Amino acid sequence: MPIEVWLLLPFALLLGLICATVACLAALSRADRSDIVAVTRELPDIAAVFLCYRRKR
Repeated sequence: MPIEVWLLLPFALLLGLICATVACLAALSRADRSDIVAVTRELPDIAAVFLCYRRKR
């Protein structure tokens, strides 16, 4: 019985999302609190850089 590839795509995306979430939570739990605060404060600047890059393309 062959497996339909299009049926595996949602499962693969869900598995990827779960793995990314676990990796982010593990990184946040191991990070120093001051590092997390610094990254949070820089998020608007990071978003502005990505938006500027996207507009140039």
